[in-house]
Amino acid sequence: MLFLGYNFQMEKGSVYLTLCLSLLLVLSGCERSSDEDAPLPGSHAAMADVQVIADGWKPELPYDPPEPGAYSLPIVSAAGGGAVLGTDGKQRELRDLMGDKIVLLTFIYTSCSEINGCPLATAVFYKLKERFKGQPELADKIRLISVSFDPSHDTPGAMKLYGGSFSEGDPEWLFLTTSSEEVLAPILRQYGQMVIQEFDEDGNFTGTMAHILRAFLIDRSRNIRQEYSVSFLHDQLIAIDIKTLLIEDGVLTAQAGS
Repeated sequence: MLFLGYNFQMEKGSVYLTLCLSLLLVLSGCERSSDEDAPLPGSHAAMADVQVIADGWKPELPYDPPEPGAYSLPIVSAAGGGAVLGTDGKQRELRDLMGDKIVLLTFIYTSCSEINGCPLATAVFYKLKERFKGQPELADKIRLISVSFDPSHDTPGAMKLYGGSFSEGDPEWLFLTTSSEEVLAPILRQYGQMVIQEFDEDGNFTGTMAHILRAFLIDRSRNIRQEYSVSFLHDQLIAIDIKTLLIEDGVLTAQAGS
């Protein structure tokens, strides 16, 4: 399965989410340099060609965002918690793993093939990590968390393979799962994350799950301060929101955040 911008590979027993195309190339691939090869309007090829690619795949926002600190982010609710498993298989409390960091959290499953679903979330998280790598004074104040909502398939070992080397360095990126659907359910409820398993006509689970992609920005007091849907899940916008919280905490000045 080809995901725009990313390809899953096996290398020396580990799975790496390898950046196989720059996002600029993704954009150029969606645009035609000439009309010679354009499909006829109304044809199936034309309909496929107008598939909406979320802004998060693009290198820049299609509009000018506000400056960090030029606005405030009100508290939405307290961040939810629950028993989760790290890639080492050890059980931990989700809220404890947030520590004193500004956290960006999302729910995924590793076999998701919806281009504007879990692959988008992972791509945006990767770009955000790369964005802050060159700012170590800020990177160690941020933590990324991806929690699987498919515990039967996404074991701690599977999450370790999925994350590959991306869990290394700052900002730290945690790949978590749970021991069962029963343990997972209350965590999903706390975040309002709906997940529906899809079954075939014989009642067999297809391995596909219907869900609405969401990500949550959580402050150092473990309060949700922003929720991102597909339309607003972009590393540039999230970075500005993170800097706004750092300015609020006095860690960063408005001038330095610009």
